Amino acid sequence: MEPASSLGQTAVEAPDGRAPLADGGSVEAQHKLRREITSWGSFTWGYADVGADVYVALGLVMATAEGLANGAFLFAGLVYVMVGLTYTELSAAYPLAGGGQFFVLRGLGDFWGFVAGWAVLLDFTVDITLFAFSSAGYIDHFFPRLNQAPWIEVETGAIILFLYAVNVIGVRESTRLNAISATIDIASETTLIFIGFVIAFSSDRWWGQVSTALMHFNAGNLALGSSLAIISFVGLESIAQAAQETIRPATIMPRTSVALILTILAYALALSILTLGVLHWQTFAPNTGGAGCPHFAVHHFCQLHQNHENAPVPWLAENVPLIGSFVAPIVSVLGAMLLLISSNTGVYGSSRIAYSMASYEQLPRIFARVNARRRTPVVALTFFCGLALVLLILAGLQQDTLNTLGDIYAFGAATSYTLVFFAALKLRFTDPFTPRPFRMPWNFTVHRAGRPVQISIVNLLGILGIGSILIMVVLTHPIGRIAGPVWILVGLALYAVYRRRRRLPFPGSVKRDWASAQLAVYRESGEDELADEYEYRLRHQQ
Repeated sequence: MEPASSLGQTAVEAPDGRAPLADGGSVEAQHKLRREITSWGSFTWGYADVGADVYVALGLVMATAEGLANGAFLFAGLVYVMVGLTYTELSAAYPLAGGGQFFVLRGLGDFWGFVAGWAVLLDFTVDITLFAFSSAGYIDHFFPRLNQAPWIEVETGAIILFLYAVNVIGVRESTRLNAISATIDIASETTLIFIGFVIAFSSDRWWGQVSTALMHFNAGNLALGSSLAIISFVGLESIAQAAQETIRPATIMPRTSVALILTILAYALALSILTLGVLHWQTFAPNTGGAGCPHFAVHHFCQLHQNHENAPVPWLAENVPLIGSFVAPIVSVLGAMLLLISSNTGVYGSSRIAYSMASYEQLPRIFARVNARRRTPVVALTFFCGLALVLLILAGLQQDTLNTLGDIYAFGAATSYTLVFFAALKLRFTDPFTPRPFRMPWNFTVHRAGRPVQISIVNLLGILGIGSILIMVVLTHPIGRIAGPVWILVGLALYAVYRRRRRLPFPGSVKRDWASAQLAVYRESGEDELADEYEYRLRHQQ
């Protein structure tokens, strides 16, 4: 916990509320990130990431979990709700850039904070490539000759460079791109779900596939599907990372996080149920040929995409009678747009995590360098967009680029979320003075050193849920279980060298004045009531 004597020591803090470095200085103290993000902007940053994920995950889960795809999405969705409630509490309490990496750093120390941040950096780097590649694939539904190597890789590279330029220009422009695309997609996706259930959904087809899967239950397929389904729920990190660029973050982020949790859970479950009630899961499995093409579908559109695992939502739309042939191309365009902005959140998120980690001496200081005019972390943007291009080349050498990227994607999220749950639990004990505008529900009280501490059942269930998904990822993802741990080990080796050169403890933590940094952010962001409450609690130790 922070001692009351730490108050008033903000002279050595960076002006954006970051903790001082070990040598008493601060990273790029003359510049800070600009607050530009409103309530709708905060929501669309999260929706841009999660809303697009189902455009990719739906087909992957259908092809693996088969008739139990709904169960896979439901299990992952319940874990997502627990992750979301945990992030909501922590984001409102600690509204600084960095998201899960910062929460783990604050709760578990420098070593585990680095592991969490490095795992998320893997995720967001894959995010850039995966969703840029998928966006190009959706666009190429209309240009089939381009939907093959090397042209689709060239398109993907062009998309990554375009998003890099947008993010260098500024967060306002990047947020505007998200807001426009997300608004259009919410309207179109809602329309598709409503019309699909009214016109095309067959309860007999749905139950037939579910009952068959139950009769021939395959635990391995369900585990693989559940571990892939978590891909659909990886967007709350984007809201938390934008905390230091959000207006009134402690007030806005609980509202946007809860709204995002409910929206995405409803859409993911509705789309998966609708799909099994309209299509047979086999049409999403690789190498099924053109089997299942509806008589009312546009013939060339259907035949060109025999592996519907790669473009599941247009395939679903195409199978809605009466409107399918008209709606499918529209959905393809909107899917491409949403996948584009999901790739954009990867560009944004990776640079902000690196910015935060550099601010706390976990990466070289150059990653926290902010452009004086644009107020954007140009070095971090350049590095991780370049890394995404390298990943694109390596994945393109594999037989199935999409599955190779998806195989890696879930590892980073499951690892980071597991650490976030443990950090949230520990912070309830070690930092009782920080105001929590939002608190996870279902709490019970324990006593530690004569002080009552509330523990959330949601937090404990979340540890079990995300822990099981991490085990599923390791057991069922042949590429992910190798690439993920190797990425972590390489990162730890580099981290050890960097800390030794900086004469900083490894694996220990640098002593930081968290209280002053937190108060500075509260004041700078306009959360004066929280600042007053926090200051009072520290002074009176209650």
